[in-house]
Amino acid sequence: MPDALFEDLGFAKVDHDRARRQGSGEVIYGAGKTPEQIAAIATSLHKAGQSVVLVTRLASEAAEAVRGLLAKSGVEAPFSYHQVPQLGMLGTPPAPDGNGIVVVAAAGTSDLPVAEEAAFTAECLGSEVVRLYDVGVAGIHRLLAYEEDIARAQAIVAVAGMEGALASVVGGLAKCPVIAVPTSVGYGASFNGLAALLSMLNSCASNVSVVNIDNGFGAGFQANLINHAAVK
Repeated sequence: MPDALFEDLGFAKVDHDRARRQGSGEVIYGAGKTPEQIAAIATSLHKAGQSVVLVTRLASEAAEAVRGLLAKSGVEAPFSYHQVPQLGMLGTPPAPDGNGIVVVAAAGTSDLPVAEEAAFTAECLGSEVVRLYDVGVAGIHRLLAYEEDIARAQAIVAVAGMEGALASVVGGLAKCPVIAVPTSVGYGASFNGLAALLSMLNSCASNVSVVNIDNGFGAGFQANLINHAAVK
Protein backbone atom coordinates (compact mmCIF):
# COMPACT_ATOMS: atom_id res chain seq x y z
CA MET A 1 0.00 0.00 0.00
CA PRO A 2 1.45 3.42 -0.93
CA ASP A 3 2.48 5.59 2.05
CA ALA A 4 0.35 8.44 0.65
CA LEU A 5 -2.77 6.66 1.87
CA PHE A 6 -1.81 7.37 5.47
CA GLU A 7 0.56 9.55 7.45
CA ASP A 8 2.73 7.96 10.14
CA LEU A 9 2.95 10.32 13.12
CA GLY A 10 4.78 7.77 15.25
CA PHE A 11 1.97 7.43 17.79
CA ALA A 12 -0.73 7.12 15.09
CA LYS A 13 -1.05 6.16 11.44
CA VAL A 14 -3.61 8.66 10.16
CA ASP A 15 -5.92 7.18 7.53
CA HIS A 16 -6.21 9.58 4.59
CA ASP A 17 -7.98 7.02 2.41
CA ARG A 18 -11.00 6.27 4.58
CA ALA A 19 -13.40 8.71 2.89
CA ARG A 20 -12.73 7.06 -0.48
CA ARG A 21 -13.21 3.56 0.92
CA GLN A 22 -16.13 4.17 3.25
CA GLY A 23 -17.73 7.46 2.24
CA SER A 24 -16.77 9.23 5.48
CA GLY A 25 -13.37 10.26 6.79
CA GLU A 26 -11.62 9.13 9.94
CA VAL A 27 -13.12 10.15 13.29
CA ILE A 28 -10.87 10.69 16.32
CA TYR A 29 -11.74 8.91 19.57
CA GLY A 30 -10.61 11.48 22.11
CA ALA A 31 -10.60 9.50 25.36
CA GLY A 32 -7.12 8.31 26.24
CA LYS A 33 -5.38 10.68 23.83
CA THR A 34 -3.48 13.82 24.82
CA PRO A 35 -4.52 17.19 23.36
CA GLU A 36 -1.24 17.20 21.42
CA GLN A 37 -2.06 13.84 19.82
CA ILE A 38 -5.63 14.89 18.97
CA ALA A 39 -4.49 18.17 17.43
CA ALA A 40 -1.78 16.44 15.37
CA ILE A 41 -4.21 13.84 13.99
CA ALA A 42 -6.84 16.48 13.23
CA THR A 43 -4.25 18.67 11.49
CA SER A 44 -3.09 15.74 9.37
CA LEU A 45 -6.64 14.91 8.29
CA HIS A 46 -7.46 18.53 7.57
CA LYS A 47 -4.34 19.11 5.49
CA ALA A 48 -5.12 15.92 3.54
CA GLY A 49 -8.42 17.47 2.46
CA GLN A 50 -10.93 16.15 5.00
CA SER A 51 -13.41 19.01 5.37
CA VAL A 52 -14.94 17.88 8.69
CA VAL A 53 -13.00 16.13 11.46
CA LEU A 54 -14.99 14.85 14.44
CA VAL A 55 -13.48 14.19 17.86
CA THR A 56 -15.63 12.04 20.16
CA ARG A 57 -15.41 11.68 23.95
CA LEU A 58 -13.49 14.92 24.30
CA ALA A 59 -13.38 16.55 27.74
CA SER A 60 -13.92 20.31 27.86
CA GLU A 61 -10.44 21.01 29.27
CA ALA A 62 -8.83 18.98 26.48
CA ALA A 63 -11.00 20.76 23.91
CA GLU A 64 -9.62 24.17 24.90
CA ALA A 65 -6.07 22.84 24.66
CA VAL A 66 -6.79 21.32 21.24
CA ARG A 67 -8.24 24.63 20.03
CA GLY A 68 -5.03 26.46 20.94
CA LEU A 69 -2.79 23.80 19.40
CA LEU A 70 -4.72 23.86 16.12
CA ALA A 71 -4.36 27.62 15.94
CA LYS A 72 -0.60 27.34 16.54
CA SER A 73 -0.30 24.75 13.76
CA GLY A 74 -1.82 27.19 11.26
CA VAL A 75 -5.16 25.44 10.79
CA GLU A 76 -7.63 28.14 9.72
CA ALA A 77 -10.81 26.03 9.80
CA PRO A 78 -13.06 26.71 12.82
CA PHE A 79 -12.94 24.34 15.78
CA SER A 80 -16.14 24.05 17.82
CA TYR A 81 -16.90 22.14 21.01
CA HIS A 82 -20.28 20.75 22.06
CA GLN A 83 -20.49 20.12 25.79
CA VAL A 84 -23.44 17.72 26.14
CA PRO A 85 -22.20 15.03 23.72
CA GLN A 86 -18.52 15.89 24.43
CA LEU A 87 -17.82 16.28 20.72
CA GLY A 88 -15.29 18.48 19.01
CA MET A 89 -15.50 19.41 15.34
CA LEU A 90 -12.89 20.88 13.05
CA GLY A 91 -14.56 22.42 10.00
CA THR A 92 -18.17 23.17 9.07
CA PRO A 93 -20.92 20.53 8.69
CA PRO A 94 -22.14 19.96 5.13
CA ALA A 95 -25.67 20.78 4.01
CA PRO A 96 -27.97 17.74 4.46
CA ASP A 97 -27.92 15.55 1.36
CA GLY A 98 -29.49 12.29 2.53
CA ASN A 99 -32.61 10.56 1.26
CA GLY A 100 -34.72 11.92 4.10
CA ILE A 101 -34.49 12.43 7.84
CA VAL A 102 -32.84 10.59 10.70
CA VAL A 103 -34.89 10.58 13.90
CA VAL A 104 -33.08 10.38 17.23
CA ALA A 105 -35.46 9.41 20.05
CA ALA A 106 -34.31 9.46 23.67
CA ALA A 107 -36.27 7.93 26.51
CA GLY A 108 -35.26 10.42 29.18
CA THR A 109 -33.30 13.60 29.79
CA SER A 110 -30.52 11.57 31.41
CA ASP A 111 -29.99 9.87 28.04
CA LEU A 112 -29.27 13.15 26.25
CA PRO A 113 -25.43 12.93 26.18
CA VAL A 114 -25.63 9.67 24.21
CA ALA A 115 -28.55 10.85 22.08
CA GLU A 116 -26.77 14.09 21.21
CA GLU A 117 -23.64 12.16 20.28
CA ALA A 118 -25.76 10.20 17.78
CA ALA A 119 -27.63 13.25 16.49
CA PHE A 120 -24.59 15.46 16.10
CA THR A 121 -22.62 12.69 14.38
CA ALA A 122 -25.36 12.15 11.80
CA GLU A 123 -25.64 15.90 11.19
CA CYS A 124 -21.90 16.33 10.70
CA LEU A 125 -21.94 13.53 8.13
CA GLY A 126 -24.72 15.11 6.08
CA SER A 127 -28.07 13.99 7.50
CA GLU A 128 -31.04 16.09 8.56
CA VAL A 129 -31.87 15.08 12.13
CA VAL A 130 -35.16 15.34 14.00
CA ARG A 131 -34.79 15.05 17.77
CA LEU A 132 -37.52 13.49 19.92
CA TYR A 133 -36.37 13.80 23.52
CA ASP A 134 -37.96 12.61 26.78
CA VAL A 135 -40.38 10.27 24.99
CA GLY A 136 -39.91 7.15 27.13
CA VAL A 137 -42.52 4.48 27.73
CA ALA A 138 -43.46 5.79 31.19
CA GLY A 139 -45.55 8.32 29.25
CA ILE A 140 -46.01 6.70 25.88
CA HIS A 141 -48.42 9.41 24.66
CA ARG A 142 -45.37 11.67 24.38
CA LEU A 143 -43.89 9.35 21.74
CA LEU A 144 -47.18 8.78 19.92
CA ALA A 145 -47.51 12.53 19.41
CA TYR A 146 -44.66 12.24 16.90
CA GLU A 147 -45.94 9.32 14.80
CA GLU A 148 -45.66 11.43 11.65
CA ASP A 149 -41.92 11.99 12.16
CA ILE A 150 -41.43 8.31 12.92
CA ALA A 151 -43.33 7.31 9.77
CA ARG A 152 -41.21 9.47 7.44
CA ALA A 153 -37.81 8.60 8.87
CA GLN A 154 -35.17 6.79 6.82
CA ALA A 155 -33.56 5.54 10.03
CA ILE A 156 -34.28 5.94 13.73
CA VAL A 157 -31.88 5.89 16.65
CA ALA A 158 -33.65 4.85 19.87
CA VAL A 159 -31.67 5.70 23.00
CA ALA A 160 -32.74 4.35 26.39
CA GLY A 161 -31.43 3.17 29.73
CA MET A 162 -33.41 1.56 32.55
CA GLU A 163 -35.23 -1.41 30.92
CA GLY A 164 -34.58 -0.22 27.34
CA ALA A 165 -38.18 -0.69 26.20
CA LEU A 166 -38.24 2.35 23.93
CA ALA A 167 -36.50 0.54 21.06
CA SER A 168 -39.17 -2.15 20.77
CA VAL A 169 -41.99 0.39 20.89
CA VAL A 170 -40.37 2.53 18.19
CA GLY A 171 -39.67 -0.59 16.15
CA GLY A 172 -43.34 -1.47 16.24
CA LEU A 173 -44.28 1.96 14.86
CA ALA A 174 -41.62 2.39 12.17
CA LYS A 175 -41.08 0.94 8.70
CA CYS A 176 -37.37 1.82 8.64
CA PRO A 177 -34.32 0.36 10.43
CA VAL A 178 -34.18 1.19 14.14
CA ILE A 179 -30.76 1.36 15.76
CA ALA A 180 -31.08 0.80 19.50
CA VAL A 181 -28.57 2.34 21.89
CA PRO A 182 -28.63 1.09 25.49
CA THR A 183 -27.32 3.64 27.97
CA SER A 184 -25.74 3.18 31.37
CA VAL A 185 -28.57 5.17 32.98
CA GLY A 186 -30.45 3.36 35.76
CA TYR A 187 -30.37 1.93 39.26
CA GLY A 188 -28.40 -1.04 40.56
CA ALA A 189 -30.03 -3.90 38.68
CA SER A 190 -29.61 -2.04 35.39
CA PHE A 191 -25.94 -3.08 35.71
CA ASN A 192 -24.68 0.08 33.97
CA GLY A 193 -26.69 -0.55 30.82
CA LEU A 194 -26.48 -4.33 30.62
CA ALA A 195 -30.20 -4.75 31.38
CA ALA A 196 -31.15 -2.36 28.58
CA LEU A 197 -28.69 -4.05 26.22
CA LEU A 198 -30.19 -7.50 26.83
CA SER A 199 -33.72 -6.14 26.50
CA MET A 200 -32.90 -4.53 23.15
CA LEU A 201 -31.14 -7.66 21.89
CA ASN A 202 -34.29 -9.62 22.71
CA SER A 203 -36.65 -7.18 21.01
CA CYS A 204 -39.59 -8.76 19.23
CA ALA A 205 -39.56 -5.91 16.66
CA SER A 206 -37.79 -7.35 13.63
CA ASN A 207 -36.38 -4.01 12.42
CA VAL A 208 -34.30 -3.36 15.56
CA SER A 209 -30.52 -3.76 15.66
CA VAL A 210 -28.33 -2.86 18.62
CA VAL A 211 -25.00 -1.11 19.19
CA ASN A 212 -22.86 -1.15 22.31
CA ILE A 213 -23.75 0.54 25.59
CA ASP A 214 -23.51 4.37 25.33
CA ASN A 215 -22.29 4.15 21.70
CA GLY A 216 -24.15 7.14 20.31
CA PHE A 217 -21.45 7.73 17.73
CA GLY A 218 -21.80 4.26 16.21
CA ALA A 219 -25.58 4.60 16.02
CA GLY A 220 -25.43 8.04 14.41
CA PHE A 221 -22.83 6.86 11.90
CA GLN A 222 -24.92 3.85 10.88
CA ALA A 223 -28.12 5.90 10.66
CA ASN A 224 -26.35 8.32 8.31
CA LEU A 225 -25.18 5.42 6.11
CA ILE A 226 -28.76 4.15 5.88
CA ASN A 227 -29.99 7.65 5.04
CA HIS A 228 -27.49 7.85 2.17
CA ALA A 229 -28.00 4.35 0.81
CA ALA A 230 -28.58 4.29 -2.95
CA VAL A 231 -31.70 2.57 -4.21
CA LYS A 232 -30.87 0.23 -7.09
